[in-house]
Amino acid sequence: MSMIKEDVCMKTRITEMLDIEYPIVQGGMMWVGRAELASAVSNAGGLGILTALTQPSPEDLVKEIARCREMTDKPFGVNLTILPSINPPPYEEFLRAAVESGIKVIETAGSNPEPFLPYLKENGVKVIHKCTSVRHSLKAERVGVDAVSVDGFECAGHPGEDDVPNLILLAAASEKLSIPMLASGGIGNGYQMAAAMALGADGINMGTRFVATKEAPVHENMKQAMVEADERATTLIFRTLRNTARVFRNQVAQEVVAIEAKPGHTDFADLRDLVAGARGRERCVEAGDLEDGIWTAGMVVGLIHDIPSCEELIQRIVAEARESYASRLACLAG
Repeated sequence: MSMIKEDVCMKTRITEMLDIEYPIVQGGMMWVGRAELASAVSNAGGLGILTALTQPSPEDLVKEIARCREMTDKPFGVNLTILPSINPPPYEEFLRAAVESGIKVIETAGSNPEPFLPYLKENGVKVIHKCTSVRHSLKAERVGVDAVSVDGFECAGHPGEDDVPNLILLAAASEKLSIPMLASGGIGNGYQMAAAMALGADGINMGTRFVATKEAPVHENMKQAMVEADERATTLIFRTLRNTARVFRNQVAQEVVAIEAKPGHTDFADLRDLVAGARGRERCVEAGDLEDGIWTAGMVVGLIHDIPSCEELIQRIVAEARESYASRLACLAG
């Protein structure tokens, strides 16, 4: 592994844009994207991401950025997921807090980031927007983002409503995009990274796989559940609400699916207590009772077999990707 670490020639448009060693980005994950994980990913040669809305306020985000800087001198970014809400968070204040703290990479998700782009561009910030379709990726390119993270149906969280997996989605997006593209959703090893790059990606974005690492700030029960799970261990909720989310299949998730399966219109009020974010954080992420709340996970849990450090994981992925090129794909070289 040390020989691989010394060889830093894995350059793509993403590594050059983000000034990182390997084209591996940690997804912005609610409750998980904290300084411990982000700094570990960055120290290992990838790009760690702090999740802005995990913090109670913009002022707390400033403190978390400072805490992360105490743990790494490498680049890291901030995720901001912008969603319609009756009482929306102060998105602009969170962005300003990140930019004024010196952050140079912002990952946006959810709504169109166009209103924020002039301010971010003026301050030399690179913007990666997460998209779940080709058409949304092209729209993001038109409004001026620097790169897109294309999220396939396999992903944790919200995969959109088109149900297109990455084997098709990445290839279709690559045909039409000119800006760099990260492959996101369902990726957990280097063979998949090699495949994604063969399909046109400039790097990968991993969320669920980074949760099952030593540095991830979640209960050990959650990490172990991922190790023990197979690729069938997730389910889809909110299908009837046109706001599909992929989560770990547990008792609460199955109860939500059962309510949605009833004839007639689904009333979110019948689901609210079951799916409350605070419940999932307090009971699952923090307390380790994995049946008593909703927690997101991608189908990649079927490829998670251990709980390495971020350094060990990234070095393994790099080695597997190179081994894939040298042996598994060698028959194509001639």
